[in-house]
Amino acid sequence: MAVDRDHVLRSAAALLTRRSTATMDEVARSAGISRATLHRHFAGRDALVRALEALGIDECEAALDSARLDEGPAGDAVRRLVRAAEPAAGLLAFLYTENQLFEGEEQNEGWGRIDARISALFRRGQDNGEFRIDLTPAWLTEALFGLLASAVWMLQSGKGAPKDFHHMTVELLLGGALRREES
Repeated sequence: MAVDRDHVLRSAAALLTRRSTATMDEVARSAGISRATLHRHFAGRDALVRALEALGIDECEAALDSARLDEGPAGDAVRRLVRAAEPAAGLLAFLYTENQLFEGEEQNEGWGRIDARISALFRRGQDNGEFRIDLTPAWLTEALFGLLASAVWMLQSGKGAPKDFHHMTVELLLGGALRREES
């Protein structure tokens, strides 16, 4: 019987976004396969996390594409981006906590592409006077990732409703990022 690698990755992502410390045995069970089969596809946890990283980067880049970041006001583009990223937010929240993905020379260049695209959106918002200029685009990008992760964790803990994910994330980010006229 052929193993559907995408199914295994998505099962692993679903489990690890709820329980980041799940064992490889638990990951295998969640995917409906044996641990031996899991290890034939992923030599260990690090290999699995790296495969999840590639999936997360692909999903994040697809969300960036569908959000049409260059169209209309930057605030509207941020709203579209949060909506488009919401289905992948759990996986991104898990990856956000995997420090080894963001250290050293083995960092996947996909994160750099994603950061550059989101930073360019915030820079565009600053250039057109929509966003505050005292917050760097890099800071706003990290704040977006942090808020997405926090929203996922809030929903997983039962402290929030899924229908509030978009509103709470966008309103807090943009409420802090909007330029205010001096009185």
